[in-house]
Amino acid sequence: MAGETVAGPPPDVLLIVGVAGSGKTTVARLVAQRLGRPYRDADEFHSEANRAKMAAGHALTDSDREPWLDAIGAWTDREIAAGRSAVVTCSALKRVYRDRLLTGRPGVRLVYLHGSHDLIRSRLAARHGHFFPAGLLDSQFAELQEPVPDEHPLVVEIDQSPEAVATSVLSLMRREDAADDAPPGPLVERSARREGPLVSAGPTGDQWQLRRGGQRASIVQLGGALREYVVNDRPLLDGFTSDSAITGGRGQLLVPWPNRVADGRYRFDGHDLQLPLTEPEEHNAIHGLLRWTLWKLLAHSEDSLRIGTTLCPQPGYPFLLEVRAEYRLGPEGLEACVFATNSGTVRAPYGVGQHPYLTAGTDLVDAALLTVPAGYRLLTDDQGLPVGQEPVEGTVYDFRAARPIGDLRLDTAFTGLDRDARGRTVVRLAHPSGLRGVDLWLGDGTRYVQVYTGDTLAEPERRRRGVAVEPMSCPADALRSGTDLTVLEPGDTHVLRWGLTPWDSP
Repeated sequence: MAGETVAGPPPDVLLIVGVAGSGKTTVARLVAQRLGRPYRDADEFHSEANRAKMAAGHALTDSDREPWLDAIGAWTDREIAAGRSAVVTCSALKRVYRDRLLTGRPGVRLVYLHGSHDLIRSRLAARHGHFFPAGLLDSQFAELQEPVPDEHPLVVEIDQSPEAVATSVLSLMRREDAADDAPPGPLVERSARREGPLVSAGPTGDQWQLRRGGQRASIVQLGGALREYVVNDRPLLDGFTSDSAITGGRGQLLVPWPNRVADGRYRFDGHDLQLPLTEPEEHNAIHGLLRWTLWKLLAHSEDSLRIGTTLCPQPGYPFLLEVRAEYRLGPEGLEACVFATNSGTVRAPYGVGQHPYLTAGTDLVDAALLTVPAGYRLLTDDQGLPVGQEPVEGTVYDFRAARPIGDLRLDTAFTGLDRDARGRTVVRLAHPSGLRGVDLWLGDGTRYVQVYTGDTLAEPERRRRGVAVEPMSCPADALRSGTDLTVLEPGDTHVLRWGLTPWDSP
C-alpha cells in the first residue's frame, strides 16, 4: 500500500542487510512500496567481474567488495543530497562494511534480517536463476558479524512470510520513532545484540538471562514475565524457579489494563464490551490479556533484552496493539520499559502495569521496613474496586517514612506520588537492620502503585513472603471509570518505565 507513513521524521535511507537468501530484495521492495520510496538492490552495484566470480563459486574478498560498497555509498549520498528517502539492500556481513556505509550518514537506518542457517539454505536451494549459488552460504555465515547495539539495528526474524517481515520492519520503525519522541530515559537504545544465554523451554517457555557484573536477571517467554533478579548472590525478587509455573501474577506484564475490571464490562466510544471473567470468584476481569501469551524475542545481548507481541482484536477488546517490553541491566540496577502502539484504525482504551514481588531477605514481610512516598490511598469495596480515596496522613497506611509492615494486610493502591528531581517516585523495601534493601522506582507513565503483601495467595506457603510493588498507569476499574485511562489514537504510543536499584549502607 503506497504512501504508508511512519511516526516521526522518516530516515533518509533504510539499509536492509543480511546474508544471501534472507529475503532482502523481496522485503525491501515491499517496504519501499508501502512507504512510497525509491528502492535499489545491492546486486545492481556489483561489477561484472564480481558477478562472474560468485557465479563460479568463489567468495569475494574485501578488496573485491570495496568498489561495490563505495558505489552503494555514492548512490546513498545522492539520494540524501536530493532530499529523497529511499530503501537499499546490502549483505554488509562485516562490521567494517557497515561502517563504510553508515559512518558520516546519520540519516541511514540499519535493518538486519535474521534467520537460521538451515532456513536460509532451504530458501537458496529453491531459488533458480540467481548468480549466487547455495554452496557459498557457508562462507557468508563464516564472515557474518551480526550488528551490535552501537550500530542501532532493527532486528527482524525472517521465519514468516515476506509480507509479515515487511510489516515487522515498519512496526519496529514506528516503535523506535515513538521511543525517540518519548521523554528521555535509560532505555533509549535502538536495539540489542542477538546473543546471550538462553535457557531451554519449560512451563513458561524460553527463558532469557541477562548478566552485568554481579547482577543477574531472568525473563520468561510466557507473558514476558520477570522471573528473578539477583545481585551479588542476593535475591531481590520473590520470584519463581525455572521449572515452575507462574502463580500470583509474579513478574507479569499487565496489558491492556492492570488490576481489575468489575464484571468485565465497560463502555467505550458508544460500544458495550464484555471481557472474560478471569477472577470468577470476585466476578472480575483481572490483569489484562497478555499474561499467558508467548512473547517473541526481538533482540538480546548479554545485559539487555527486547521482546514483543501483538494484541489482536478479540471479544471484549476489539483493538489492535503492538506491544514491546525491554529489560536492561545498568550501573544503577535493572531497568524496564513497556511500549504499546495502537496499530489499528480506531482509538483504543489502554492501561498497563507490572507485578514484581520484592524481598528484603526476611522469611516474612512483617519485619521488613517499607517506604511509599504517596499522599493518598484508594478505598476499595469487597471486589477490590475503588470507591474513593483518602489521605494516608494519620492512618496505618502512612508509609511516607520507613517503618515495619508488621501484621498489616496490604492490597492497596497509592497515588499522589512524590517525585524526586529525576521525576521518579522511589518505593523502598529494606531489611530490618536498615543496612540493605531494594528500591523500586516509578518513572514515565506511572501514576499509581499497588502494594500487596500476598495474604490472599492461593499457595499458603507463599503468603507474606514478598511484597508486590506494582507500577501502574491507572487504577483498578479504569476501563469502566475512565480514571486516568489512556486513550491511544491510531499510531499513538504509550511508555511505562520503572526499575530496581539494590543498595547497601556503608
